[in-house]
Order: sequence, then structure tokens, then C-alpha cells
Amino acid sequence: MIANPPVASAEFDPRDFRRTLGRFATGVTVVTYEHEGEYLGATVNSFTSVSMDPPLVLVSLATTSRAAERMVGKPFSINVLGHDQHDIAMRFAGRPEAIDEVRWNEDHIAPRLAESHAAFVCEPWAVHEAGDHILVVGRVHHYEAAEDGDALAFYKGQFLPLGIA
Repeated sequence: MIANPPVASAEFDPRDFRRTLGRFATGVTVVTYEHEGEYLGATVNSFTSVSMDPPLVLVSLATTSRAAERMVGKPFSINVLGHDQHDIAMRFAGRPEAIDEVRWNEDHIAPRLAESHAAFVCEPWAVHEAGDHILVVGRVHHYEAAEDGDALAFYKGQFLPLGIA
């Protein structure tokens, strides 16, 4: 049952909207890329598959983010985090003290985390403006998945292990 009826835009409350969006559980990813010789990343929970032929995936980035400014037009990787990678999520969410060192794999067109639950290495396909975000579509160049383990989830503003495997 829906508790609140639709509201007119004049009554729109961004905090309440964000809280309501938080009722949808998502996976947690770190989008990684190279910028001026440095490997960088951003924690993102807005990730989805788009197409099987060609293989396309999408991430949504705030237009105010450094990633939106620096990675557009460059190869990138989407790293799906495992249940025990909360510290990696925090590190790339702007809390560098969460983990001292990040290990990287450099064997494809874009850097990716040395350890993740799954990874998709992408070449840029398209970018679309969408309000205060951009939608970055990538054509999957390489993908891989861990043999076992559980993913890290984000629900109601908290990181949780997704223990269904």
C-alpha cells in the first residue's frame, strides 16, 4: 500500500524523495577510469544493463561529480563490490581514510579493482543528459565474475551484505 499520494511539484521534498528511493535495494559499484595518469573512481549504485547485442551497460553520475567531468569519452570499468568491500565503497565515496591502498588490474582498456564480485570493462558508447545527472552508456569490452561470495547492497541508506548465494 502506498502511504503518500502523488504531490504537485511545488510540494516536492528532495529529502523525502531520496528516502523513498532508498526503499529500492541496489548493488554497489565503483566506476574506475584513468585521468592524467592517475587511476580514479566513484562509488555508484545506479547501474544497469541496457542491451545484450551489442552488450551495453549504464551508470548514472551527478553532473557535479569529478567522475562526470573526468571520465566522459574515456574507457571505464564498473566494479561490482563484494559483501566485504564496504571500505572500498567508502574510499571511492569521498572518504579516502577508509582504506590505505587500492590494488588495480591494468590488463584491459581501463583500470579496474584487483578484487571485486564482478567487473565490466567498457569503451564509451553514449552520454545522455538527465536532469542533474548524466547517463553514461558503455559497450562492454571484457567482463568477469567471482566464482562465489555475495554482493554488497545498499538499502535505506546503509550498506548490507546481500547473502543469497
